[in-house]
Amino acid sequence: MLEAILLVGGQGTRLRPLTISTPKPMLPVAGYACTEHQIARAKEAGVERIVLGTSYRAEVFEEYFGHGEKFGIEIIYAVESEPLGTGGAIRNAASHLISSGEDPVIVFNGDVLTGLDISALVQKWRTADADVALYLTRVEDPRAYGLVPTDADGRVIEFREKPTTPEELVTDQINAGCYIFKRSVIDQIPSDRPVSVERETFPELLSSNAKVIGVVDDGYWLDLGTPLAFAKGSADLVRGIAPSPLLKGRTGEALIEPTAKVDSSALITGGTYIGHHAIVGANAIITGSVIFADVEVGTDTQIKNSIVSTGANISSGCEIVDTVIAERAQIGAGVKLEPGTLVFPDESR
Repeated sequence: MLEAILLVGGQGTRLRPLTISTPKPMLPVAGYACTEHQIARAKEAGVERIVLGTSYRAEVFEEYFGHGEKFGIEIIYAVESEPLGTGGAIRNAASHLISSGEDPVIVFNGDVLTGLDISALVQKWRTADADVALYLTRVEDPRAYGLVPTDADGRVIEFREKPTTPEELVTDQINAGCYIFKRSVIDQIPSDRPVSVERETFPELLSSNAKVIGVVDDGYWLDLGTPLAFAKGSADLVRGIAPSPLLKGRTGEALIEPTAKVDSSALITGGTYIGHHAIVGANAIITGSVIFADVEVGTDTQIKNSIVSTGANISSGCEIVDTVIAERAQIGAGVKLEPGTLVFPDESR
């Protein structure tokens, strides 16, 4: 049986105010919780059992997913009572695995949107007889990420966390947040304290001459850690740029839930998602945005590259660009919000 660990314990502070009441991995992306897209991809790769490593608002995940009956995959929960770091979270979740010894365990982060062929990564791990295989991607500016240079055979040379000088920019390959571990390697991670898999576990594996390989995949990859990235990821899913098994046959310029009411004169483009029971008024223009359930958008309002959360009300004649509007917020008629504005719950503008 192929098993996986999905790390979904982060608080998503960079996504506030959206994450004040909802864990980041449970925010809807193109109409589905981000975690649901990832579970669907894991199932597509042959995973039959998945352990969710939770912490912040852990109960939300179990309420939504149960034990996986509706999703065709067994789901188990490993809750952190205190933050354990990435390595500690993996070790904590491992106590719920049934695999052992040489078996592969897929581990992936809960805040990444990717087109990775997970089953192909598992096969490369098998072929290389590796202890760990890392999914790597190339980015134009890698300074905000952990760098992972490899040799000609794909073996990892070192790990460099978030370089601060030009001399440290030894590669554009970064850790993309998905790994294949030999189960016995996970069991070596300390269980009695916080551990960083990036700063401690992986470097120690290299020091002990373990076989750690990096597999570069140049397909779709996006870190959903910021509001604008979140909006872009949702739009890319809707337009079919980012793949998801959940959206096969439903991609296009917009994804509008059947219960939403959108005036026929409104223009909805750029991968916009319109949620359940949302109302969009006459001559509204919405581009590349995420409109949650029960939102009201007034006539002649323009919204671009923004997120409008559940129950918010935007009056007529507004201009909303690169903005995050939290649940139940109220935007008065004719308001123009500066790019980068964050509107918190129950706030009026």
